[in-house]
Amino acid sequence: MALLTLTQAQLAFGHVPLLDHAAFALEPAERIALIGRNGTGKSSLLKVLAGLERLDDGSLQLQQGLTRFYVPQEPQFTAGATVFEAVSEGVAEVKALRARFEAHAPGEDLDALQTRIEALDGWTWEQRVDEALQRLQLDATAPIDTLSGGTKKRVALAQALVARPAVLLLDEPTNHLDLDAIEWLQELLVGWRGALIVVSHDRAFIDAVATRIVELDRGVLRSYPGNFSAYEESKQRELEAEALATARADKLLAAEEVWVRKGVEARRTRSVGRVARLKRLREQRRARREQLGQVRLEIDAGLPSGKIVAELQDVSLRYPGADGSTGRVIVDHFTATILRGDKIGLVGPNGAGKTSLLRLILGEQAPTSGTVRRGTQLQVAYFDQMRGGLDLDATLAHTISPGSEWIEFGGNRKHVMSYLGDFLFAPERANSPVRTLSGGERNRLLLARLFALPANVLVLDEPTNDLDIDTLELLEELLQTYTGTVFLVSHDRRFLDNVVTSLIAWDGDLKPGLWREYEGGIDDWRLQRERSRAAAGARPDAPAPAPAAAPRSAAPKARTKLSYKDQRELDELPQRIEALEAEQKTIGERLAGTTLYLEAPQQVAALQARYAEIEDTLMLALERWEALAAQASRGA
Repeated sequence: MALLTLTQAQLAFGHVPLLDHAAFALEPAERIALIGRNGTGKSSLLKVLAGLERLDDGSLQLQQGLTRFYVPQEPQFTAGATVFEAVSEGVAEVKALRARFEAHAPGEDLDALQTRIEALDGWTWEQRVDEALQRLQLDATAPIDTLSGGTKKRVALAQALVARPAVLLLDEPTNHLDLDAIEWLQELLVGWRGALIVVSHDRAFIDAVATRIVELDRGVLRSYPGNFSAYEESKQRELEAEALATARADKLLAAEEVWVRKGVEARRTRSVGRVARLKRLREQRRARREQLGQVRLEIDAGLPSGKIVAELQDVSLRYPGADGSTGRVIVDHFTATILRGDKIGLVGPNGAGKTSLLRLILGEQAPTSGTVRRGTQLQVAYFDQMRGGLDLDATLAHTISPGSEWIEFGGNRKHVMSYLGDFLFAPERANSPVRTLSGGERNRLLLARLFALPANVLVLDEPTNDLDIDTLELLEELLQTYTGTVFLVSHDRRFLDNVVTSLIAWDGDLKPGLWREYEGGIDDWRLQRERSRAAAGARPDAPAPAPAAAPRSAAPKARTKLSYKDQRELDELPQRIEALEAEQKTIGERLAGTTLYLEAPQQVAALQARYAEIEDTLMLALERWEALAAQASRGA
């Protein structure tokens, strides 16, 4: 039986219908990813399902006693509260029931109250809060007002954990979280015992978490079983079929319009049916909501910079402590050369110092030691994830081109209305204030302003937050063909993989302030990091490298010839590696298909864990095979 059911749902803001007789049902233990364009109404739908907003028409039916918990994009907390107090709000129902039990009215059914309390709360509510704080590594005494955006999101998730709802509703939960936190959240949600609806544009996150994709498109909810890759294939087939049907309908309408304009024939009795059909065609054409337009992204790369954008030699940055001590090490002896056209991703946990390192590279901050040489003719444009540069009271047109109706773009002039239209802002909205825009629309406006500036160096700080998937893919294509240099700070793994040529990654768990450059994207970085740490004798999950083992002095001469046992292991390793690769391929095909999610969704978590376990085992087997083969060749 469905936990909640939406029937003939209608919801509109102004003349734009967000829900147009939409239908939806959530089954127990389902994990649904709700996707769609910015402004289509995903957050509004989530609020309707959470009971925070009402439908204009239609119905929302819930199972009796169903508990829901909604985590918004930007969580709000009581001013001045501590983390413990904020998280305790998640057990408000338990606290209220306990107070009601202790001060019960005469004749009240205490057994029913006790049963309800036990169903919600196996421990005392204080124990539940403490357990959630430990799982999310939160300081119970920290003032909520001093926390970063990512930590506040953790607090909101802790509220949800202690509430233990039957349905968890998350709106963009990965915003402001670093890579480690996103992967931790993935594991948490995959093991979530209740049902889940999450709004997200992080494609890798959706692939890991969702058992079903639901798309909100032009007021209609469409369901796609399986992961995001399966959805993309199904959606492509749908769009091709829709385009063909639209072309046929337009061709028939054009033919009927030609016929009716012949005049006298159309007024004959035998032609009345044909005229009626034409009217129906016109009504259908008028009612048919067109596929939404796509953002047209272009950027003025300005004058080319010098071949070398920045050269850092043995650069360190330290912030002195309050008592005059050395204080915190942000960057320690970092050396790199950034060339024109490089696309560099910066990855690391929140607070590691990515912004400080960027400022060093761009010459905006002096290093404590070492040298930084900047290139010539640099024109730098910034994208700010906090949207601090937006005046909420300014109009869209003024934000893009203050004091002028025209934009100088790549040596040409373009009217501001036309330019806004390229970013899907209708002309009638050009004079609306920025504060009327959604989070995704504000990010799109920032991109519009950024790309209107001539720049040969782009600094993009979390540009993917709140952007819909279609716009993300177009932005990827733009950055791939951009001739300038890109510095990209992002926690969107697939976006980084599709854009960057190399990564500057934080390895501060090995040594404070350690940053290294790795070729390729996220997967390449992880592979290279695991290999380098394994070669150095450090476990990947160790907080610090183990000290190098002292050289053995028992034997006066190094032994090179393989023992019988090692030779047998070397002979067997190729077959073992082949078997592991075959098993991993089979599991990958099952996870990529739709049958598993329909017939045995309970097996998904175990298969994903086994896939990751095989990956680790393969790496160790390959390293062992290389070591034994090298030893065998030396002893030959």
